[in-house]
Amino acid sequence: MSGGPTRRFVLAAGAAALALPAAEPFAWAAGRTGLHGLSTFGDLRYPADFSHFAYLNPEAPKGGRINFQPPYWFFNQAPNTFNTLNGFVLRGDAPPRIELLFDTLMASAADEPDSVYGLLAESVAVSEDRNSFTFTLREGPRFHDGTPLTAEDVAFSLMLLKEKGHPNLSQPIREMVSATAPDPKTVVVTLSGKQNRATILTVVGLPVFSKAFYTANDFERATLTPPPGSGPYRVGAVSAGRFIEYERDPDYWGRDLPVNRGSANFDRIRIDFFRERAAAFEAFKKGDITFREEFTSITWARDYNFPAVADGRVKKSLFDAEQRPSFQGLFFNTRRPKFADPRTRQAIALAFDFEWSNKNLFFDAYQRLASYFEKSDFKAEGEPTPAELALLEPYRAELPEAVFGPAYVPPKTDGSGRDRTMLRQASQLLAAAGWTRGGSGLVDASGARLTVEFLIDAEVFVRVLSPYAENLRAIGVDASIRQIDPAQYQARQNDYDFDIVLSAVSLSATPLDGLETLFGSRAADSPGTYNFSGIKEPVVDALIGKVATVGSRDELIAITRSIDRILRARHYWVPAWFQPNHRVAHWDLFGWPAEKPPYAFSPETSWWFDADRAQAAGKPNG
Repeated sequence: MSGGPTRRFVLAAGAAALALPAAEPFAWAAGRTGLHGLSTFGDLRYPADFSHFAYLNPEAPKGGRINFQPPYWFFNQAPNTFNTLNGFVLRGDAPPRIELLFDTLMASAADEPDSVYGLLAESVAVSEDRNSFTFTLREGPRFHDGTPLTAEDVAFSLMLLKEKGHPNLSQPIREMVSATAPDPKTVVVTLSGKQNRATILTVVGLPVFSKAFYTANDFERATLTPPPGSGPYRVGAVSAGRFIEYERDPDYWGRDLPVNRGSANFDRIRIDFFRERAAAFEAFKKGDITFREEFTSITWARDYNFPAVADGRVKKSLFDAEQRPSFQGLFFNTRRPKFADPRTRQAIALAFDFEWSNKNLFFDAYQRLASYFEKSDFKAEGEPTPAELALLEPYRAELPEAVFGPAYVPPKTDGSGRDRTMLRQASQLLAAAGWTRGGSGLVDASGARLTVEFLIDAEVFVRVLSPYAENLRAIGVDASIRQIDPAQYQARQNDYDFDIVLSAVSLSATPLDGLETLFGSRAADSPGTYNFSGIKEPVVDALIGKVATVGSRDELIAITRSIDRILRARHYWVPAWFQPNHRVAHWDLFGWPAEKPPYAFSPETSWWFDADRAQAAGKPNG
């Protein structure tokens, strides 16, 4: 998970790759067999005989290395430390990109919002009721230990993840009833009939493990023993908590598949782990780190002035952000009674002066978030549309009236740092919620103080939150900031042991699976989900339930916008900020494709090592 993040190479085959045939019929219509890809709503861009994805360079050279600071991570992965190599369970802290070890049944296309194409699976057949999917595996898949990958491994892995996987993996596949292997080359996935259109796309993107390995070893145990994978990389050198290297497998069975051509170009991907951002930045300046996405505006504005930048050995580049919904904010833990009243939450949010922070701390680099589906057409704006009203009206008695008006947008402050109008409104809301002056602060009817603790894991957030905490103290809220180490932070976030926590989430380009994990009542009580606020809204649950029957993107848009209106009216968060691009600093060692795909940004798999540039930069070995 992340904030926001000069194209030199022009793909020689680019024009040909883009001149694809007309789109095929609906990609997984009932009763079809021999399909090379699946799509949620639309048609497949790439035909059955496509040679490579258009956004990759099939002639990219293999070799070299990238010392990479991951800008996002998944599940139990952590960017500051690690103590296990299992990245698919709740227990432990795993290194980012451990997923590079594992193949999946199908691979997503980063230039389509919801399409996948065969990787382990050569083809798929869909039953008439769309509840059964039969996959035929390719010839040749094998694990890194030399053993063949069979349908038995696939079926075992899918059921293992449903039973014991990280909650953000297991919950979206809850409607997968079974995965079986009638023969070594055939996998049958059966769904319950209550699934949505994207459930099968989630299933086919899950990692495939060795059944033999995880029969002999406990899947849920935190361990530094590398599991055998079948993907383009295997684990190389490891020092727990310090660094990990992923080594490209030159004999990777799937290197020439259309979904892989032009990817996995580096011989070695190394990730170093730092407890503090300052230390990581110093490592980049020295050239120990060679790729870094910058999330700190003051660093981007002021600190890239060292000699390697001046002489051109280090480049600063901007890449467009993805066209997919995302959100970032400070999330109230409503599992704690003091945050139960929406008026309390709204009052606390009003004390944050974004306009002052943007000008004085962020160099005017950001825009204010308003939506849980920012940067997408799933975001609610203005008055509800007729389609949204049709969804919301049956629940009018259960919803605040604000849901039926313009979607809530955080009000702009006067930029003074302490907007008296906003603070007065906040005080009025707190009084209406039952907080009264008692001693040196606000208390509830029992005399308990209104305390707010911001939980953080990095010093950089102190400068952002300190002025905010001062504003809160000015209206009687006992506000404090607690910084803890990354491992403890991850554990407390998983257990929802916080008042307010800062986090960012990026959704899929077609957000069907995952809505319940983010906003559903079931997820609120399940450790480790992204429902940080503990949202339990029966109407939101009902709307999420309608996702299973949507037949078009327009229907999904109406549902997500309705959910967005409810959540924003309930004030579960303090909306943060976003930027429209990735700010990337990198040593001048790399080449990359001419066009960035609209739905992903993964330089570690799509860029390549340019030996001539590396020689000129004085880093021939990276």
